[in-house]
Amino acid sequence: MTHDLVIRNAHLVDGSGQPGRDADVAVDGDTITAVEPPGTIAAGTRTVDAHGLLLTPGFVDVHTHYDAQVTWDPYVTPSGWHGVTTALMGNCGVGFAPASPDRHEWLIQLMEGVEDIPGSALTEGIKWGWESYPEYLDVLEQLPRVMDIGSSIAHGPLRAYVMGERGAANAEPTDAEIVEMARLVEEALRAGAFGFTTSRTPIHKAKDGELVPGTTADEHELLGIAAAIARVGRGVFGFAPDHALVPVQEWPWMRKVAALTGQPICVNLNQSDKAPEVWREVLRLLDEAHADGLPIIAQVAGRSIGILYCLQGSVHPLLFHPAYQEIADLPLAERLVALAEPERRRRIIDEIPDDGGFFQSAVLNGLGRIWLVDGENIDY
Repeated sequence: MTHDLVIRNAHLVDGSGQPGRDADVAVDGDTITAVEPPGTIAAGTRTVDAHGLLLTPGFVDVHTHYDAQVTWDPYVTPSGWHGVTTALMGNCGVGFAPASPDRHEWLIQLMEGVEDIPGSALTEGIKWGWESYPEYLDVLEQLPRVMDIGSSIAHGPLRAYVMGERGAANAEPTDAEIVEMARLVEEALRAGAFGFTTSRTPIHKAKDGELVPGTTADEHELLGIAAAIARVGRGVFGFAPDHALVPVQEWPWMRKVAALTGQPICVNLNQSDKAPEVWREVLRLLDEAHADGLPIIAQVAGRSIGILYCLQGSVHPLLFHPAYQEIADLPLAERLVALAEPERRRRIIDEIPDDGGFFQSAVLNGLGRIWLVDGENIDY
C-alpha cells in the first residue's frame, strides 16, 4: 500500500505525555494510519523529510483575541505560523457582536483599551457586515482560513447592545434586560457560539478608562445569563477574574453557575502578588468542586505573561508623568532630545505620576522583574 503522505525522521511529540521519539508517520486522507520507527515506512505519494523538526498534534489556543482579525486574515497570523490549528476568541468579555451600527467605534475602543490592539488597524480592517451574533458567525464562515476557529459571545458588547449607555457604564440591568441578554446568548449558542465570557478584573478597561461592561455584574445577572447555557445544554462560561478575590468573591456564584448549567465554567489561574498563596486555595476549591460533580476548570498560561516597555509602545514607565505627557506626541527622535533636558529629567524624578496607582504597582513595586534588553533578539 502506498500512503498518501509519509513524514520521515521527525521527532514526534504526540501529546500523550510520553517523552518525544524519532518516528515515521503515514497519513491517508485525513487520518494518521501508521506511526513506526524511522526508516520503516516506505515512501508515499508525497514524502517529507522532517529531520531536525518537531512533529506534534495541532495546538488548540483557548484564549485569543482575533475577533476582528479573522474577518480579514485567512492565515490568522502569527498563530497560523506556529502550529496552532484551532483558536478560540471572544474572551475576557470583549468582542464585536452583537453590534449596533452606532456602537462600532465604541467597540473598537473597548478592544483597544483591554487588549492593546491598535484602533487604527481595527478601524481599517473591520468591514462590519453584521449586527447580530449569528450574522457575525455567518461572516466568519465566508472567509477560508488555515485553521479552525471558535468564538464566544462576550458580555461587553452584549450589555451595550441591550442596555445602551447604561450597559456600557456598568449600571444594574432590569429583569427584562437580563431576560433579553439571556435570549441573545441562547440565540448565539444555537447559531454556533462556543460559549459566553465576561471580565471581573479591574485591569481590563476601555480606552477611556471605563471598566469592561459586566465587570461589576451581580449574581442575579450572571445566573440569568447562565440560564441560556442551561436551556441549550452546551456552552462554556468563561471569565477573567481578579485573582486575589476568587476564593471569597467569585467562587460562590461560580458553583451556582456550574450547578445550573452542568457545563464547564473556566477561569484562568494565576499567582498574584497581592495574594501569592491564593492559588493553593483555588486548587483546594477545585478539588472540592470536582468531588461534588461541578465542572469548574482552571486554565494556566503556557509561559509567564510579560510586557515590553518602550517609548515606541503603548506602555512604559514614563507614560503617566506630567513632564513626559507634555512631549508624548512628538516624534521619537524629538522626544529623546526633550527627555535629555536636565529640568525635564528632574521633574520626571520628582513628580508623582498621574495614573491612579498603576506606576506604583506595575513599575516601582516590580523593579526586580524588569530587565533591560539590548538588540533585536530578545531571550524571552
